[in-house]
Parts: sequence; structure tokens; C-alpha cells
Amino acid sequence: MKCPPYYWPNVKQDFCFFKEADFLSFEDSLGAVLTVCAISLSLVPLTVLTIFVKFRQTPIVKANNRSLSYFILVVLTQCFLSSMVFIGYPNHVTCLVRQPAFGLCFSMCVSSVLAKTIMVVLAFRATKPGSFLRQGMGRHIAYCIVFFSSLGQAIIIICWLSLYPPFPELNIGYYKERVIPECNEGSKVMFHGMLGYQSILASVCFIVAFMVRKLPDCFNEAQFITFSMITFLCVWLSFIPAYLSTKGKYVVVVEIFAILSSACALLVCIFIPKCYIIVLKPELNTREGMTKKDVFKVQ
Repeated sequence: MKCPPYYWPNVKQDFCFFKEADFLSFEDSLGAVLTVCAISLSLVPLTVLTIFVKFRQTPIVKANNRSLSYFILVVLTQCFLSSMVFIGYPNHVTCLVRQPAFGLCFSMCVSSVLAKTIMVVLAFRATKPGSFLRQGMGRHIAYCIVFFSSLGQAIIIICWLSLYPPFPELNIGYYKERVIPECNEGSKVMFHGMLGYQSILASVCFIVAFMVRKLPDCFNEAQFITFSMITFLCVWLSFIPAYLSTKGKYVVVVEIFAILSSACALLVCIFIPKCYIIVLKPELNTREGMTKKDVFKVQ
């Protein structure tokens, strides 16, 4: 007699037992390492946020849109923590939450970076006191950019969860003697559409930042945004072939690594140079120091 699906015969082939489940668990050494990395990295943006709040009245913090910087740091913390939803036995809740959570967090983060970039353009291009650009330099335009850019991703996610919601399933096609509990994304088109929208936001942010990268260095953070978007795009472009070529629990490992590395790219490229000046070079964090050339360049 042939063993039923999800079962495998013993050595003597006189008894069928349920196949061993192979998934990335918190007890697994790899899962434990990724959990520690996610929690540890989530503390870094909170530390940077504490530094920014403590030195909120200093020129370098004021010059880089404090409210957007605070928001980005909070969302980056959520980006790091969202990777933990991928660890553990898949169920209906985690399958519904994990992809939309990371997609929405990163879209909000990239939208905020795009808003910062556009504000840099407005700050240097608006020379006439009564011009349209000058009038649009208020905080409301940055908030509108973040809201409407994130809204596009939210609409994709809502349509995805409404029409083709992800669900847990047991995959027996990879290994004969093991079963792989995993999340069926419901619709690959919606999943790739979410990633594609995120990549479009990052590409637009990169193009805008690249165009204004040579503006005066004393207040211009477009160079750092350019580097962060290049790294961000490279991570997710390399993620797609890696995601398609792996199988089993290593598919989850690849996606977690992409989430952590892309969030680190945004954090390091945009905020670490500012923390370097605030903490280690306080003499540059003054009105006189900010007028010096290449103040943001870390030697």
C-alpha cells in the first residue's frame, strides 16, 4: 500500500508516519540568529531617534526636516521588526500580515525619504519670495507626498488581501521525506506588484536625489539619499533571482536578509553621518560649522 499524502514510510516500510515539518523556527540556530539581529538592529534607529530628539535644537537636526526624520526612524524600527513575522510556523494570521507589513513599512519609509529629497529641491530652487515653490515649502507638502505615495501601496495591499489573500499550506513537492509549511501568497502578480511599486518609489527618489546631488554640501543630504537608494535597489534587484532560485525555509531566510540589509542601507547612509557630527564632531554642529564646505562628509 502507498502512504497517503503528507506521510512517509519507515525503514521497514510497514508503517506510515507524518512527514517531518521543515520550517524556520525560533528554536532553529539560523532563526535564533536572525531574531537577535532583527531585535538588535531595531534598537539602532531608536538610539538615533533619541540623539535627534536630544539635539533637536541644533542646526544639523533642524536643517534636515526633524519631523520627517523622526517618522523615518520610527518606521525603520518597524521594518526591522517586521522580519520577525516570517519566523515560526506559518498560520493564517502570519501569512496575512507578513508580506503586507513589510511592504507598507518600506513604502512609508521610502515615501518619507522622497519627501525629504523634494524638500531639498524646493529649498534650493525656490529663490523668489513669492514663487509657487517658495509657498509650497511648508510641512504640508511633505506630509502630502508621504500620504499619497503610501496610499498607492496601501491600495495594492487592500486589493490583494480582499481578492487573493495569502494562506498557509503544506508543500510536499520539494523533498520526499519532509513537508514544508509555507505561505501561499495567493497571487504572485499582487506580490510582485507590491515589490514593483516599492521599486518605483525608490527609483523616483534616486533620480530626484541624483539630479540635485551637487548642490551646496553644507545643507544638502541628497548625496546620502542617492547612495541609500542605490543600495536599496541593488538589494531588492538581487533578491528576486535569489528568491526564485531557493526553496524550503531558505526562501524565508533570503527575504529576511533582504529586509534587514535594505533597512540598514537606509539607516546607515542617511542618519549615521549626521550622528557622527552630532556625537563626535559637535564643533561642526553650529551655525559657523554648518557653513563650512563638506561638513557632512565623514573622513
